[in-house]
Amino acid sequence: MGAPGRPGALPTILGMALRSLALQALCEPDVEQKLALTLALQAPPATVSIASEATPPAPAHLPGRPARPELIDPAQVPQRSVHTPEGRAALVHAICHIEFNAINLALDAVWRFDGMPDAFYRDWLRVAREEAYHFSLLHDHLRTRLSHAYGDFPAHDGLWAMCEKTQGDITARMALVPRTLEARGLDATPLIQRKLRAVGTPDALAACDILDIILRDEIGHVAIGNHWYRWLCQRDGLEPLAHYRVLARQYGAPRLKGPFNTTARQQAGFTADELAALADTPTG
Repeated sequence: MGAPGRPGALPTILGMALRSLALQALCEPDVEQKLALTLALQAPPATVSIASEATPPAPAHLPGRPARPELIDPAQVPQRSVHTPEGRAALVHAICHIEFNAINLALDAVWRFDGMPDAFYRDWLRVAREEAYHFSLLHDHLRTRLSHAYGDFPAHDGLWAMCEKTQGDITARMALVPRTLEARGLDATPLIQRKLRAVGTPDALAACDILDIILRDEIGHVAIGNHWYRWLCQRDGLEPLAHYRVLARQYGAPRLKGPFNTTARQQAGFTADELAALADTPTG
């Protein structure tokens, strides 16, 4: 699936506030339309303040999602071998689902949290658009190379569950979604690529190329989370590493396990103290 075209009925920034448009995209259940709405979002000129926009009212149910995939407990998601086409399709589908959730996470940050600098909203708008691009790459690969589509396999909702837990605390959101859950992708991606390269089939190697793009962009996304987490800690007089431990306990963040992609984490802005703390966690 290539980048969706822009339907003529899509609203424009001139007719609707950016944060309201982000909420509209977040609530959209149709995958193709969600992608189109997200990719059509454009930040207004620097002379127009995003932060001054009123927070849109929250709808009853978030996010908009299609009827499939079926969402199940993470422990019940079947494990499949990458050495079979069906297993590789399930793997690509799982990553595709992560990217779908990542679109929603970025859109949620744009509409939900008011009073932040304009750069905050521009950063998360950029993330939403890049996540939509990642989803498009993976879904196209799933359909053209592996004869499947998004929704064909069950998935879990761990990313969005943390989004819901942190909806009332922007500092916790920045700490526990981009720089914790999404940062796990920095560690996992090289391991997945190694397995796919060992398979060596054309579809497996093509998937590795897509993962190269995603890893590059995700380093930037995690860096954005790191930046705004530290900005919020400085604003509120909090020590970032100590406060992170408090938030991880308070919100039940998963305990991280190595091996860690130290190079990617350094590029994403993790400090030497943070990386040293990770080194004390178990591997495996």
